[in-house]
Amino acid sequence: MDASLLSALILGIVEGLTEFLPISSTGHLILVGDLLGFNDERGKVFNVVIQTGAMLAIIWEYRRRFGHALVSVLRERAAQRFWLHLAVAFAPAAVLGLAFGGAIKRLLFKPVPVALAFIVGGLVILWVERRAHRAQPPRVDAVDQMTWRDALLVGIAQSFALIPGTSRSGSTIIGGMIFGLSRRAATEFSFFLAVPTLVAAGAYDFYKNRALFVADDLGLFAVGSAAAFVSAFTVVRWLIRYVANHDFRPFAWYRIAFGAIVLATAYSGWVDWSLG
Repeated sequence: MDASLLSALILGIVEGLTEFLPISSTGHLILVGDLLGFNDERGKVFNVVIQTGAMLAIIWEYRRRFGHALVSVLRERAAQRFWLHLAVAFAPAAVLGLAFGGAIKRLLFKPVPVALAFIVGGLVILWVERRAHRAQPPRVDAVDQMTWRDALLVGIAQSFALIPGTSRSGSTIIGGMIFGLSRRAATEFSFFLAVPTLVAAGAYDFYKNRALFVADDLGLFAVGSAAAFVSAFTVVRWLIRYVANHDFRPFAWYRIAFGAIVLATAYSGWVDWSLG
């Protein structure tokens, strides 16, 4: 297999495995892309675009939910609330991403800032889980019980994921739990919110940087997106079963350990991370 296609396959698998877990897909893609030597401007755009493959896994898994909400939007209040809540939750990250996306890419899309975000995010998850075990029962048990204010608060939480290494799913799930959503409701709404977020991010980034690519690069995107779809589909089904009986502390410890390893190898010189 061509080296570039192999890199696309590896990055697609990494994207799908990490997109919906609270461990930061962008952070993993930056680190793996750095090791593969696919960490230039083209690589950064590629990493954003292949998130669309992971998003398609959500649409397929919840195709009846999305289909019903689409065909019923003109006659059912529940369907109207569903789309309204997605729009409200999507807005904060969209506005901040347009305003600060370029600066964030320039300054923070590097291994060491990502590693630091991994560690900080892990500590936040541990704090939230400790708090959750002592808190009152969740105020919102299901996505259909959410209000537009709940959606807005989750959307504000998602904005923190503009910092690479923070995790979009982690921000929305943990943020939702802080604001009173049950673990399952927060997880499912995080899945649904991924659809507009990932589509918009991928389309905007590719359009803005389309001059970096040629027609022959279509194969890279196809391989990466297909790999992301397959691996994400597996993770989504597993995660819904997992949250029924488990918390997110194992992911927190993974984040802390992984971030610490990256920092240790960077400053010891064991791995030649791109520190510039």
